Amino acid sequence: MVILNGHVVDPETGLNETADLIIENDIIKDVLVHSRGEKYNDNSNAQEVVDATGTYVMPGFIDLHVHFRDPGLTYKEDIETGAKAAARGGVTTVCTMPNTKPVVDSVETIEYIYKKANEKADINIKQLSAITKGMMGDELVDMEAMKRAGAIAFSEDGKSVMDINLYKEAMKKAADLGMLVMAHCEDKNLVGKGVLNEGVASKKYNVPGISNSVEDVITARDIFLAGETGCRLHLCHCSTKGTVELMRMAKRMGIDVTAEVCPHHFTLTDADIDCADSNYKMNPPLRTDEDVKALIEGLVDGTMDAISTDHAPHSDEEKSKYFDQAPFGIVGLETSAALTYTALVDTKLMTIMDMAKKMSYNPAKILGISEEYGKLTKGAKADIVLFNPNVEWEIDKNKFASKGHNTPYHGKVVKGKVVRTIVAGKTVAVMD
Repeated sequence: MVILNGHVVDPETGLNETADLIIENDIIKDVLVHSRGEKYNDNSNAQEVVDATGTYVMPGFIDLHVHFRDPGLTYKEDIETGAKAAARGGVTTVCTMPNTKPVVDSVETIEYIYKKANEKADINIKQLSAITKGMMGDELVDMEAMKRAGAIAFSEDGKSVMDINLYKEAMKKAADLGMLVMAHCEDKNLVGKGVLNEGVASKKYNVPGISNSVEDVITARDIFLAGETGCRLHLCHCSTKGTVELMRMAKRMGIDVTAEVCPHHFTLTDADIDCADSNYKMNPPLRTDEDVKALIEGLVDGTMDAISTDHAPHSDEEKSKYFDQAPFGIVGLETSAALTYTALVDTKLMTIMDMAKKMSYNPAKILGISEEYGKLTKGAKADIVLFNPNVEWEIDKNKFASKGHNTPYHGKVVKGKVVRTIVAGKTVAVMD
């Protein structure tokens, strides 16, 4: 494959100009920069020539946080539909969370997932292992065995391990194994029956609220434990001003911790919530304008490292229930790039290079796969997204490849669209 005349954005080298990419098998063979007088002139041997004029050519996006619901909850999503949704969103690698049914706490379950991914998915799937058996918080999984079986990291996503001594033991083992722990920071005792942010919306709709301290208390705990144990820690779906400040502190202290923010947490606030629409219900909940500003500031100044989706599909029936009865979560794979571009790049808060760093380069670094992924250099894997910044389009949940239609963005007009996704040198999705 040859990709011609695109504006190549490569965080590894800083290349940010028109170039041609030459791909051989699944590897980038050469990068020809037009301003240096380099240009591909002979397409006689190319099986596929892609004219990328007018688009940004970026490393395929790496989503650190998705739920594909497979095994056991495949009426919500499965590996095949989740992978198709990812491809349509320019996401070439995903980290799938372990809160399936059964929980991913055994070698047999993780082997099932990788076998099905190999058969059904056109993208790269990296599976996480639970930290405790059944995610019950009582007994650690066989962490060594799960690493050997291919677990990319450990997480109890959907909850926190509340037994601090057990969690500290898990962090020590993860550090010894050179493994990453990805933390969902939520104090189970503080959250109670909360369904949305404690404040304007909870009072307006007279429902139990979720305070910022629900997240902040466990964030602080996990950061200090990581510092003490030497464990590499990644904070999932951060939503509060307090978490941003704690991340600043952690980085000043030299603690090995990274953090992600989801588009819904930097584009919506609790004032946007329509309680008749449970597509506004997610965990952590939509916070205040002050929190949103802090999250954006953290992304802009580098305190917050990555943008992920927490793609959490549910059935239409489940999400049609009233707010306090419906499950938490929204889908995000097919909208994250456009929402990020619209909210952060088109507004000049960030550059397109910053977007590539937050959605590709930094996630690859966090996962320890940056030798091959998250960049567009000679020898890197040819995982590539073509993104047209000039297209305005209306988000239509009925056109999603995901089984989940649960999005608060239905009908929203956004700017910037993924038009082609390439994985290992092969086109896996083309969008109009």
